[in-house]
Amino acid sequence: MFLLLKYTLLYAVVLMLVALGGMFSERSGVINIALEGIMAIGGLAGVLVLVLFQGALPAATVVAFSILASAVVGMLYALLLGFSAITLKADQTIGGTALNMLATAAAVVIVKAYNNGTSGGNGSASSKLNYSNSDFIYTAGPLTFNIFLIVGVVLLIAAYIFLYKTKYGLRLRSCGEHPQAADSVGINVYKWRYTGVMISGFLGGLGGFAYIVPSVSTWNFEVGVTGFGFLALAVMIFGQWKPFRIAGAAVFFALFKSLANIADATFLANLGLSKNIYDMMPFIASMLILAFTSKNSQAPKAEGIPYDKGAR
Repeated sequence: MFLLLKYTLLYAVVLMLVALGGMFSERSGVINIALEGIMAIGGLAGVLVLVLFQGALPAATVVAFSILASAVVGMLYALLLGFSAITLKADQTIGGTALNMLATAAAVVIVKAYNNGTSGGNGSASSKLNYSNSDFIYTAGPLTFNIFLIVGVVLLIAAYIFLYKTKYGLRLRSCGEHPQAADSVGINVYKWRYTGVMISGFLGGLGGFAYIVPSVSTWNFEVGVTGFGFLALAVMIFGQWKPFRIAGAAVFFALFKSLANIADATFLANLGLSKNIYDMMPFIASMLILAFTSKNSQAPKAEGIPYDKGAR
């Protein structure tokens, strides 16, 4: 039971953070298909900082720097989507797909170059990085949790307050619902769409780091983040682009994902099913749920539509 709770919390925080990122982008009017790539790039930045400074700086400093690095680099990478979608008015789905493909390839090249440099250039470089994740994990009685659970709860509350309790959240939401009306009252639609995309990158990069580090101490960047960015999109839609609903949807999908990790240690082992079946379950669940609920989804009305100030 505690093992199931451990993995459910781990995956729920990741899905929630990344889905909240997608929510901010789409609330501003930009579809962010690039969440998978943002997670990979942000996760890589955090792991590199962790590898470079672990042992050289105090543990708390390394944890803070690596978390900040993942979020900032994710935000910078998301600006590529913002530039193509907002400034160039390119197709947002195609731009996001291209960034997903670029991210995994770039991560592999960077990691291999790093490993090749540290080994003196001898032999074929690996696309894996090794690190210690002990500074991120805490124990409370029989329950094990990581620092991202605390970070996630704080950011969830902050997202709700920003979106619904401040004038800035209202401005951002108005750009995704009716940008022409927002522009008519002096709101800079381009600025707020860039803001939404940057917040999306910040949370997506942090989510990538939260996915990689707490669960293992070695990561192969050739596998990216194994589809979690796309699963986060399903969480966002199922959560109706609302923070607390997204949190609930994240727990629901994380529960399915956790079954793959505990199958061999529970009664599920008696069923004789392959671990791959359990790995597929959250994606199957997302397809079924979205098939039955998507027609009732209340997406921002102007999402995916490039804004042209001269076309008012």
